[in-house]
Amino acid sequence: MNPNNSGAETIDDKQFYQLGSHLLHSIEVALEAADDILGLDLDVERQGGNVINIRFKDKSVIVVNTQPPLHEIWVAAKSGGYHYRWAGTMAKPLWLDTKTGKELLSDLSEFATVHAGDEIKIALL
Repeated sequence: MNPNNSGAETIDDKQFYQLGSHLLHSIEVALEAADDILGLDLDVERQGGNVINIRFKDKSVIVVNTQPPLHEIWVAAKSGGYHYRWAGTMAKPLWLDTKTGKELLSDLSEFATVHAGDEIKIALL
């Protein structure tokens, strides 16, 4: 998909905050569930309200944070830094990488799987 998806609904700052909060909460819940089921020894910590630090058993870290001025979600993982831009609708949220066009939660699931050494699936609640 094109990260500049013309089918995306325009969102304002309030909507970005709501979408970002829901996204971060979904990530936390999915990772805590994976940790409980798989015994991954993850540490999922919310910092400052808009940042999640995910620490893995091998001491590696994935950072996910919202960037309100840009209306983007940023992810830092072993494989690099990624910026995801809104490309969805309120009914069907979608965040796409600004370079590759890949979907955020698909990428994040892949990054977490690599860091943890076990398959992790992250989805919106």
